Order: sequence, then C-alpha cells, then structure tokens
Amino acid sequence: MVGARPTAENLVPIRLDIQFEGQRYKDAFTWNPSDPDNEVLVFAKRTVKDLKLPPAFVTQIAQSLQSQLSDFRSYEGQDMYTGEKIILIKLDLRVNHTLIKDQFLWDLNNFESDPEEFARTLCKDLGVVDPEVGPAVAFAIREQLYEIAIQSVASARESRLTKKGRRGSDHGSASKASGLPIDLMKLFSFKSSVVRKRKDLDVYEPVVDLLTNEDVDALEAREERRAR
Repeated sequence: MVGARPTAENLVPIRLDIQFEGQRYKDAFTWNPSDPDNEVLVFAKRTVKDLKLPPAFVTQIAQSLQSQLSDFRSYEGQDMYTGEKIILIKLDLRVNHTLIKDQFLWDLNNFESDPEEFARTLCKDLGVVDPEVGPAVAFAIREQLYEIAIQSVASARESRLTKKGRRGSDHGSASKASGLPIDLMKLFSFKSSVVRKRKDLDVYEPVVDLLTNEDVDALEAREERRAR
C-alpha cells in the first residue's frame, strides 16, 4: 500500500530527557523539520497537559526540541564526504518486554526500502507482536544514519582543510574533491536497501528475547542508576 509509505515526514530523530522539579520526562520520536516552528510549542503544551507534568516543563521541552532541530538544519548545504556507501547498522534495543539485537549492512545507493518499512518487515518476520517495537527500530536506524551524516560532514571539512593547507587558497578544488553538498531532506526521505548476504546470516542473525517482569524491573533499575 503506497499511501502508507513515509516520504517527507517523520525525518529527524529527537531524544528528550528532562528532569525538573523532581519529575522526569523521557521520550524518543521523529519530527518533520519542515513543520512550522510554532508546532514545537504546541507539542510541548500538549505533552505537559497529557502527562500532567508541571507547567515549567513546557519551556524545557520546547527549548530542547528546538535546539535539536536547529542542529539538524545547521548541516543543510554543507559538504559531505561521499566515499563510503555501504554502512553497518546495529540494533540493541529493549522495548517494554521485547529485547531485539541485530546488525545489517545499509546500502545508501539503492533506493528500494526505508527504515519504517524495514522495521515493519523485521518485526513481522520475527513474530514481534508489540506495536511499539517497529517504530523504535526505525528510530534507531534513522538516528544512526543521522550520526553517519554528521561524521561525513566532519570528514569532508577535515579533508577540505587539509587540501586547502596544501594548495593555499584553492578552496574550490578542495571542496569539490572532498565531497558533495549534503541535502538532509533527501538523505532522510531516501529509500535505501538493506543488504543481508546469505553468507552473513550466521553472523547477522537477529536475536529476539521476551523478558519477564523481573527482568524488566532489573533492567529499569540499572538504567535508573546510570541516569543518576
């Protein structure tokens, strides 16, 4: 069903972890950077109302979300190192009672699938029934793609500076040699294929475990101690 496929929506991976007035709000979701900025405040107010958080959380949530969107937009138009097109994506997630581990190669040159579609297929193939697992898998993929994009921009910048030092002020040649202008909107609305070769099945075989209530309690207690 083509209409269900994501295109230019839900592109930016956002993480919020805010502790204020003795309460904590933690969430991870995707956001369309093309949405008007006033939607950030609308989201913050709705979240505070729905979760019955203190009113001061509105400003905290809005500022954190806006800051991450500004960071994302700051990479738009910058040179991106374009050498590596096959990248390794790793999953190690716990969503409620489901623990999922996997790794696979992601081909940025082949436009046939997308993170959300891959996540739905993976959950179906593995018999995962929790509806929250699929979105979490897709988010993890998008977050790693974003990190790789940032690293690619840094690599292009370093290459450009190195070449500029060698060639004096020949900025044009150095920039052209180091990479291409990055279009984050295209990067995060692309449909790239996943490569899982037959010979890699033993190495990259997905692992899914269903945890008991005691397992979940122990993991959450451990995560809470790390947060402190």
